Amino acid sequence: MILRFSLPYRTIPGQQLAVCGSHPDLGNWQLAAAAPMSYDNATGCWSYELTVADASGELSYKYALLDANDGAEHWESGPNRTVQYAAGSIPRLHLADYWRAPSQPENELLTAAFTKALFRRPAPVAAPSTEAAKTKKTKAPAKTASAPAGIAAQPAAAPAAGEIVFRLLAPRVAPALGLCVLGSDPALGAWDNTKALVLTDADYPTWAATVKLQNPAKDCLYKYAMWDAQAGQALDMEGGEDRVIPAAADPAAARVFNDEGYRYASSWRGAGVALPVFAMRSESGFGVGEFSDLTLLTDWAVQTGLKLVQILPINDTTATHTWVDSYPYAAISVFALHPQFIHLEGIAALKDKKAAQELARLKQEFNAKDFVDYAPVMVAKWKFLRLLYQQEKKAFLADADYQAFRASEASWLVPYAAFSALRDRFGTADFQQWPAQFRTPKALEELTAETAPDYDEYGLFFFVQYHLDKQLLAAVNYARARGVVLKGDLPIGIYRHSVDAWTQPELYHMDSQAGAPPDDFSTTGQNWRFPTYNWERMAADGYTWWKQRMGHLARYFDALRIDHILGFFRIWEMPIESVEGLLGHFAPALPLHRHEIERRLGWFDYSRLCEPYIRWHMLQDIFQGEAEAVFDEYLYDASYGRIHLKEPVDNQRKIEAHIAQKLVDFPEHAEYFRWLQKGLFALVNEVLFVPAGNDCYHPRITLNKSYSFRELDTDEDRRRLYDDIYVDFFFRRHEEFWREQGLVKLPAVRYATDMLICGEDLGMVPASVPGVMNELGILGLHIQRMPSNPETEFGHPDAAPYLSVVTTSSHDMSTLRGWWEEDRVRTQRFFETVLGHWREVAPFYCEPWVAREMLVQHLHAPAMWAILPLQDLLAMDRNLRRANPHEEQINVPSNPTHFWKYRLHLPLEELVEAVGFNEPLRALVQASGRR
Repeated sequence: MILRFSLPYRTIPGQQLAVCGSHPDLGNWQLAAAAPMSYDNATGCWSYELTVADASGELSYKYALLDANDGAEHWESGPNRTVQYAAGSIPRLHLADYWRAPSQPENELLTAAFTKALFRRPAPVAAPSTEAAKTKKTKAPAKTASAPAGIAAQPAAAPAAGEIVFRLLAPRVAPALGLCVLGSDPALGAWDNTKALVLTDADYPTWAATVKLQNPAKDCLYKYAMWDAQAGQALDMEGGEDRVIPAAADPAAARVFNDEGYRYASSWRGAGVALPVFAMRSESGFGVGEFSDLTLLTDWAVQTGLKLVQILPINDTTATHTWVDSYPYAAISVFALHPQFIHLEGIAALKDKKAAQELARLKQEFNAKDFVDYAPVMVAKWKFLRLLYQQEKKAFLADADYQAFRASEASWLVPYAAFSALRDRFGTADFQQWPAQFRTPKALEELTAETAPDYDEYGLFFFVQYHLDKQLLAAVNYARARGVVLKGDLPIGIYRHSVDAWTQPELYHMDSQAGAPPDDFSTTGQNWRFPTYNWERMAADGYTWWKQRMGHLARYFDALRIDHILGFFRIWEMPIESVEGLLGHFAPALPLHRHEIERRLGWFDYSRLCEPYIRWHMLQDIFQGEAEAVFDEYLYDASYGRIHLKEPVDNQRKIEAHIAQKLVDFPEHAEYFRWLQKGLFALVNEVLFVPAGNDCYHPRITLNKSYSFRELDTDEDRRRLYDDIYVDFFFRRHEEFWREQGLVKLPAVRYATDMLICGEDLGMVPASVPGVMNELGILGLHIQRMPSNPETEFGHPDAAPYLSVVTTSSHDMSTLRGWWEEDRVRTQRFFETVLGHWREVAPFYCEPWVAREMLVQHLHAPAMWAILPLQDLLAMDRNLRRANPHEEQINVPSNPTHFWKYRLHLPLEELVEAVGFNEPLRALVQASGRR
């Protein structure tokens, strides 16, 4: 039989469409061997005919656009197409398809956020078993409400001669409704909305039905519509022009219409809430949020009409067993979950009465605190986890569910358990300090075997991870069943002393550090101290590590925020001797050769441009009355007015170590030494170019703010350096280069799962980034206080594109109320120009009605999602919001020693019961058109 593939698509010269699939003539899914299609200029259609020899079978396929102009290969989006055929019953099968463009907004509805949560279909009712049928007499079932007056859809099978198959990708159907086809042919109800052809959702999100038209020789007009099974009628017919089934030219052929998406009257928009798990407070908590608390926040979201709960990273960060581990972006494993989130009573009740009493006492003590007292909480949790492990060990090891979990997750679980036990045995997560035999992972299965004499060191971590996984999955399934999306967070980097670096060091540049250039959060940049990725090595095996990482996250989340998505285009990389970020550079990048600098600047002097520019008057500016003492101890005269740092403090890492020792020796002078360190760091930063090797150089970021720049000999030198070199380097030179980087790396991450992907694209954003994200269907982030247009002081939510998330603030900045009090002059401008209160005096504090106005702006934005921090939502209620707004900020990026301790000030149980707040919030959400 012959399969005829066809789809309308307008191309430009040099472009070619191909069909690739599971059949040998379609390349066996090898794009290089895909079948090229032919173009009909009159119809604008591409087509290809395939002869299949099998009597019957199933074939999967997809279309691809091959562009000879730039060598790019573009797959259409969406799942693979499938078709069943039976050669014995029909000679020809026509497949009428449409190109599914990756950048089309409706493709986002095919992600797990919509298919597994928001529009999750009711589970089918199971048929009675054979034994039950034998023992229980049943009368013939009455006509069900599934299709009372409609024409029943045929089960999925190979179509017969003359049959029409309708197939439509349509995830956006309310769980109580279905889909149907209405048309001009009597077989489609002759436009009678009670006699429609009802589609089946057996292959959801694809809906399908098979029918034989009564008048196949005539064109048939049709449309899709929502089907209300209870009322027995079609409703809310799609918009747009009628679709057409052309008159059959070959009555013996069958035809499959893989139609374009349902034409909705408006785009779907939803609202959500953001709150880290550790910040959640419940009456059954242990001084820190736990996975079980997600069910309470889900209940509150349902009450208020919010459809999404966004959290921060939840991976284990236990490296030092101190408060430093509270930083959620420094995970020791990108797979393991953090033990702080475990609900102890969810494992088992403690049988030791004394221990049970201590647990109850500590719960009460920790739960009374207004902040997460991380270190004491973790000490206590580990104590009780060890007791529960010993108490439950025998049953745990015999549990078939645990054995299945261990087997399925062994690739990361075994190394994690080994790493964690060795970390505790040797007192450090820095595996380079372990005994030589453990510095590289060897025979880990044998090391962690149940028969090993020291098994309990490892078994504890198997036990904890199993129960964490179990408790989180319970919360996930609870949210999905209630139509609420759980959105996770993917940190851009890995921790230097982690399982990942221990087991696969070849995937990272361990001699470099990742961070961020200067921005609104930090004027000297951020140094996260994570190693940067070895992208060339990752590409060699098709980004397997990334696919595994994303697949594991999809176990728990239906949506995901990618932290610092700019890192997939280029990352800010610093040499290992840097502490601050000013001496970093983008990687990858196209550095300037010395000859290019010399040509464009007019001269090149390594000492003047690339070594710290230090002069006596600078020391007086920076160190004031201490200048002479600082000079004597830390610097020396290099002649001709030049001053150099002494070798023991000639880079920031040395300075940091020196000051750390001073703090130990003279703790009473801590404030002085921190001030001194800041000044010495500033001296190291006084360069105009950063060496890149091979006589190439990067301009130093924000070089125009340095003494060295201001004191160049002439205005012409400053103009050439800044306007001709600096601006071109950072804002023009790399645009196409970075675009290509994003298009190479991001697809492997984007298409590894069916999660809805959102990117945190704040900061110094290359012009190519929004286009690449849009092309890949990745939502951007818009924060009113950080507009993408640098010439605009405040953004407006109305300007956000549909494929984006709008929010009032993030965990890295002050909340609405805190920001309102930071700068009275700026607040006044915002009050007048953005909120529209011209010539009115802005209130000193962010009053509830002011917060409401700002939140309403975001809810009415055109963006697909408005995800708002819970602190900002509570700002609308004078009785529920926190007394001091400055206690609501989660992180302070400019402070590298910040303690992540924010905790919600009221229990979630109280929030669930706050009808006086919840009902008005629900009304605001509904009034904005968000569903």
